[in-house]
Amino acid sequence: MPSTLPAGEPVPEDGALPASALAGAASRPLAFYLHVPYCATRCGYCDFNTYTAGELRGSGGALASRENYAETVAEEIRLARKVLGDDPRRVATVFVGGGTPTLLPPADLARMLDAVRQEFGLAPDAEVTTEANPDSVDPASLAALREAGFTRVSFGMQSARRHVLAVLERTHTPGRPERCVAEARDAGFAHVNLDLIYGTPGESDDDWRATLDAAIGAGPDHVSAYSLIVEEGTRLAGRVRRGEVAAPDDDTHADRYLIAEEALSAAGFAWYEVSNWATSRAARCRHNELYWTGADWWGAGPGAHSHVGGVRWWNAKHPGAYAQALAGGRSPGAGRELLSEEDRRVERILLELRLAEGCALSLLRPAGLAAARRALAEGLLRPEPFAAGRAALTLDGRLLADALTRDLVD
Repeated sequence: MPSTLPAGEPVPEDGALPASALAGAASRPLAFYLHVPYCATRCGYCDFNTYTAGELRGSGGALASRENYAETVAEEIRLARKVLGDDPRRVATVFVGGGTPTLLPPADLARMLDAVRQEFGLAPDAEVTTEANPDSVDPASLAALREAGFTRVSFGMQSARRHVLAVLERTHTPGRPERCVAEARDAGFAHVNLDLIYGTPGESDDDWRATLDAAIGAGPDHVSAYSLIVEEGTRLAGRVRRGEVAAPDDDTHADRYLIAEEALSAAGFAWYEVSNWATSRAARCRHNELYWTGADWWGAGPGAHSHVGGVRWWNAKHPGAYAQALAGGRSPGAGRELLSEEDRRVERILLELRLAEGCALSLLRPAGLAAARRALAEGLLRPEPFAAGRAALTLDGRLLADALTRDLVD
């Protein structure tokens, strides 16, 4: 959940959407993202909309506190029911992210999920995920989350090396994420993800291989691996600027990605999005797949983004301002934009090209189609999908996905 918000037009006080956004809604999947903005400490690389207790003290008062948070989010979910009216859809996926959702008691996360269940209902096969820091859960809390209806848990492992974790300012100890996977399995979670970061200053190829070995050995059915991006305004950016640590290198990132692909594929994982691997189709993160394929989702919580039928909006960033709006009977939306057909075309290319299935060539204009043909000749796109009308990346294409996307949207 990025910490900066774009400009946009005002959101109506009641949150009402234009009729065009609701047209045909019954044919589209509906998801909920629930943002929990609290963290015990702020990691040095983090640019997300999160707050420690010290950062909230004296800023927003009781309205910003954790104790009231579950009910505040439930109030926004009730607002969503009013805005979407008699929308018949049951919710396909729920994703609780942060921040550190598991800083809240399991009963609070259950209360938020219950609000979705009561207002909309969950599909019989609904996927319900929560993120968790390894040092914010234990066997009892994981069992409580499973009992509440969570079906999937995602742990922020990042690295297996103590010195890499220190640069990232992660607080858990090496080995703890692996134990968390076992505890989640014991609690009844069929689907467990580990999030990894590569390219941290001071990390070697051997460090990264050790991290992958540890993650694979823990037995998750999903792994996400992201290159470290140094975001302006973070403590890590300050350290890079002062020369205390080296900036991440693009060539190093490419080498680490290839190491990840080799290790994960050898262990039975298959990539389905540039940064995500799963052991089976059932193990994929269905919630993220809905984002990548342009479904409808309602994002509840400070700074959360939503999208329904070509209308995108975002909430007030600060927990106090967010709660104050809902307490006053108003939408917490801070701004919104109505996406044009061209906006939606471009976004489909940007997101779907990252998927193993690729994007339809019919989305491309003549210049983009010519660029796709060049990419095919250069080995960046796979021949079989291309012949069937889709642009789908090869391994080399994945390494150059961002640049290739820019060419295809022309």
